Amino acid sequence: MTIYWITLGVGALISFLLTYLFMAKRPLENSLIGHDRGRKFAEGAQVNVGKPTGVGVYFITVFTIISLIAVDICYSDIGVITGILMVFVAMITGLLDDRSKKAWNEYIKGGLDFGVAILAALAATFCLFDGEVVISLTGYHLAMNKIVFFILAVILFIVSINATNATDGIDGLSATLSIFTIIALTIAAYFNGTLQYDGLLIGCFLIMCLLAYLKFNFFPSKVLMGDAGSRGLGVFIAFYAIYLNIPFAYLIVGLPFLLDGGISVLKITVGRLTKKKIILFKNILTPFHEELKKKRGMKVPQVYKTITIPSAVLDTVYAAAVMIILLFFN
Repeated sequence: MTIYWITLGVGALISFLLTYLFMAKRPLENSLIGHDRGRKFAEGAQVNVGKPTGVGVYFITVFTIISLIAVDICYSDIGVITGILMVFVAMITGLLDDRSKKAWNEYIKGGLDFGVAILAALAATFCLFDGEVVISLTGYHLAMNKIVFFILAVILFIVSINATNATDGIDGLSATLSIFTIIALTIAAYFNGTLQYDGLLIGCFLIMCLLAYLKFNFFPSKVLMGDAGSRGLGVFIAFYAIYLNIPFAYLIVGLPFLLDGGISVLKITVGRLTKKKIILFKNILTPFHEELKKKRGMKVPQVYKTITIPSAVLDTVYAAAVMIILLFFN
């Protein structure tokens, strides 16, 4: 156990310091990452034009390398190794878009997301699934057919990728919500008895990477994670929930992503499938942070607080509820 805690502490420190260094220096910036083109319908997006985008390649790469080394030292779990690699693959698909001179259309992005989701769900089904999942609030073990699990896993990955990506439009928002989500999932898994030591490792390492990134992404941001970061984070959050064997917990801890970015994805999807005969949330700008900026006249720091404070409360209440129910009523 001593080697484990040393690995955790040293790995967390290195994750933070390396990410901070990469954000400050941005090696190979001109050839590796892109620069923001501005979002077509995003209020105030012009202030980000020209900023380095796709810096998610730095913190996802640091996370991947440190995690693989740490897991190899401590456990060499094929399931967690597969998940780490899928996060890296998702980052690469996003980076290619960030670096392109012209933004890829939604069909190309959607196809890549679907491909990543299929691969990640296959890996989760064959490397992690043991025939049941845990309902985190009650500790109930729910038996599930492998095919059903695979289908639900694909949906979870697609939703998580796109909701996290759509949320990345406000300085500091996506990374902050990701940190809250990882912490809440970790606490819930601990009290459900599904938190593995390697799960704690990778969760801590990514949080430290994101904390270093946030130093450069809080308003006014100097860098943007881009699709390289948001798509990688989306895969990690879905994988982490599955790896901890509490996938349905995403419906609670992922609610801020779903309410901000998810409604945008749902609105676009339904509109296209029905050829715009059905338009959901017709009077609301999506993602919801655009509604707050454009219609409610909020500045970026106000929007950030308006979304993150309730999110922190939600995750705290959820974690407390899991602890109380499982300790005293189970």
